[in-house]
Amino acid sequence: MKIYCNHLVIADKVNIADTFMKRFFGLMGKKKLDFGEGLLLLNCPSIHCFFMKISIDVIYLSEEMTVEGVETLKPWSIGKHYKKTAHVLELREGSVNSKVNLGDRIVLSRDSK
Repeated sequence: MKIYCNHLVIADKVNIADTFMKRFFGLMGKKKLDFGEGLLLLNCPSIHCFFMKISIDVIYLSEEMTVEGVETLKPWSIGKHYKKTAHVLELREGSVNSKVNLGDRIVLSRDSK
């Protein structure tokens, strides 16, 4: 799955976590994420990084996939709470930078655009 923001690919190897178990285990156990790699947690309004070994960039998304918040989380930390968050996108640290801003819309694509 590819993830676009402002017509730019921000990640091209994103897995979907759409069940309780996939969301529960998430990125635990990962020793690294490659550039473009990430995890989209559907129906997940908040996250933590307990038991994780890596820092990640986090994009909090509304039901309509609008960016509600962005932050970098270190292992053993808890993510911020954004009222309208419905989904969370986790990416390699340094992936977001200035590419994603509040109010931007994230687009998912399975094609090879």
